[in-house]
Formats: sequence, C-alpha cells, structure tokens
Amino acid sequence: MKAVILDADTMGSDVDFSPIAGVVDELSIHAATTAEQLTDHIAGYDLVITNKVVIPAAAMDGVKGILVLATGTNNIDMAAAEEKGVAVRNVVNYGADSVAQHTLMLMLNLAACLPRYQQDVKNNAWVKSPFFCLMNHPTTQLSGKTLVIVGQGALGSAVARLADAFGMKVIFTARPGANDDQRMPFDEAIRQADVLSFHCPLTEHTRHLLNRDNIDTIKPGCLVVNCARGGIIDEMSALWALQGGLLGGLAVDVLPVEPPSGGHPLLAALKQGNLNLIVTPHNAWISPEARQTIIDMTADNITQLDLSA
Repeated sequence: MKAVILDADTMGSDVDFSPIAGVVDELSIHAATTAEQLTDHIAGYDLVITNKVVIPAAAMDGVKGILVLATGTNNIDMAAAEEKGVAVRNVVNYGADSVAQHTLMLMLNLAACLPRYQQDVKNNAWVKSPFFCLMNHPTTQLSGKTLVIVGQGALGSAVARLADAFGMKVIFTARPGANDDQRMPFDEAIRQADVLSFHCPLTEHTRHLLNRDNIDTIKPGCLVVNCARGGIIDEMSALWALQGGLLGGLAVDVLPVEPPSGGHPLLAALKQGNLNLIVTPHNAWISPEARQTIIDMTADNITQLDLSA
C-alpha cells in the first residue's frame, strides 16, 4: 500500500511521521501541494493524506482512501468520495487538552483586561502614574461567575473541567438545530453568561449563532471566546458590541478566512490597541502532543481501513 502526505509542513517540523510509515509499504512526503501540483503528487498512490489541501472529485480516480489530518472534512468532496467508493477518515478529539488550555489562557487574559494594560505599559502610562499601580480598566474575578459553553463534546467538556477549578458555574447550551434538547436555549443562556465560549462545529445551524439580532441581549460585560470556527460568531457584530462597551472582552482563535490575507476588521481593530481584544492565529491546537496524536490516530485509521473492495 502506497501513501502520500500532501502538506506535511502544516503539521510542523517536529512531528514524527514514522507511525504512518510503519503501516504502509511506501510513504512519500511533500512539504506542500498546490492545486496545480495535486494530480502529479497523487498519481500512483493508494492513500492520500491531507490536512488542508482540497481534494476534488477529479483527483480521486485510482485513490482507495483519503486520510484527513484534522477533524473537518470540508476540503474533501465527500459526495464524490462516497460515489466513487473512496474511504475518507478524519481524526477527532486529538487536541482537547491543548484547545482547553488555550481557551482558558484567552479567558484569563480577558478577565485581567491584559490587552489594555499591556498597551498602557507600552505607552508609559505606568511610568507616569502617580500611584504604584494602574486600575483604569475593570477586571473580572472568574470565581463565582457563570460560563456558558456552546458544545458539550470533548473540547467543551475539557474547558468545563478547567473552569470548575476556578470556581465557575458552567452551563451548557442546547445544541443548535435540535428540537429535543432539554438544555437551556442559547438565546436564554447568553442573558446569564459572564463568559461565553464556543466549542461547536460550524453548520447551517451554528453560523452566526451570536449575531446582531441577539448580541444586544447579552449580559453587559460578558467575555466572549471563540476557539471553534470562524463564522460561528458574527465578528462584525461582536466588534460593534465590544466597541460600544456591551462586551467586556473578545478573544478569537479563528476567522472565517484563514490566513486572513485580505485583512479583517478584527485585525484592524487590534492595531488600535484600545480594546480588550485578542486575536490568536488558529493555534489553540498546536501543542506538540496534540499534533503527534494526529499522526498516531491517522496511522490507526489506516490500519482499520477495509480496502478489499
């Protein structure tokens, strides 16, 4: 069985691919693959391994299996794969601890209003202060506060465990799109949230879940964190609420288009330096442990493939 990895560089230079090499007869590794190179890089291989390279229907002829080095399969033409009998396998729950840690980091930084205080220090406000400290931006003590989590899977549950250690009350909201979910509806939950954290997939039901129609009903001073997918919150509405003082802070690890080479309003606002705003470059998942787990899980996926048909 011959396998090819199309975009190894997206996994980092410190990842060990030997678990995959150990379960195939031949493994070819490309640092990156453009759309123009795709046909040549795939030709002659039974298994195609990709993180973010798009695999359209036209590239699937002769392929027996596609292994995705991620949870999302939106870069694969799934309908075509099913029609052609090409097995597609992804990885799930590989980075819950890494993402939960990053989420708490964002939450703690927002609670301390750290972006604004760091800007003050940078601008010599502390040097010029008549007192020993600065206290011109309100902070939030997380103990006793209510954390509303959207998504009760491995990620959301891991965040809940860490939040519990800080003495927070955790509420999981009902799953958007479900009619039989007895948990608190999202629009009701945000009225109680001191902190709101997203850990759900991007679907037709979750796109712009936090939006202009409901964001002005949110509890004033709420801290909003999105480590799920760009577009789950309406970033423009969230920025509007932050600038207007409704939100106490906003932190995102994801944007609708990545990399945001065309720019984004949150990036422009970040440069102003006067908001409790954090944007991290989709790196909640990148701990070495999480990335190596992806490789190990992909090797397991290969061994479990039934390619006898």
